[in-house]
Amino acid sequence: MDTSILEAISLAQQNPVAAWDIGTFLENAQSTIKGWGGGLLTLLGIVGLIWGGVLLIKKLMANPQTAGQQSGWGTIALLIIVGGALSATGFSLISSIGEGGKTTIEDLGNGTGTVIAQHLVDVVSVLPF
Repeated sequence: MDTSILEAISLAQQNPVAAWDIGTFLENAQSTIKGWGGGLLTLLGIVGLIWGGVLLIKKLMANPQTAGQQSGWGTIALLIIVGGALSATGFSLISSIGEGGKTTIEDLGNGTGTVIAQHLVDVVSVLPF
C-alpha cells in the first residue's frame, strides 16, 4: 500500500469525527451556558460584595442628619453575604437552591408534603391571633 494512504488512515483513527447530532449539540450548549452563567454570577457576586462594602463605609461615615437617606443595615448585610456566596460558588449555589426547590415540589406531589402542611397548621393553631 501507498504510505500516504496508511498515514491518512492512521490520522483518521487518531482524530475521530465529532458527533454532529442534536443530542451532542444540546449537551455541549448546556455545559457552555452553565460555564458562562457561572462566570456571570461570580462577577455579579463580586460587584455585590464591593457595593456592599462601599455602602457600609458610607453608612459608617455618614452625617447623622443624612442617616435616613442611607441604605439599611439589612440591605448592606445581604449584599455582603449574598455577594460573597455568589463570588465563591457561582452557579453551584444557585443550582443547589433550585434542586432544593425541586425536592420540595416533588415531596408535595408525592404526599409527603401533607406532613409539612400539618406542621404548619399545628404552628398556626397555637399563635395568639
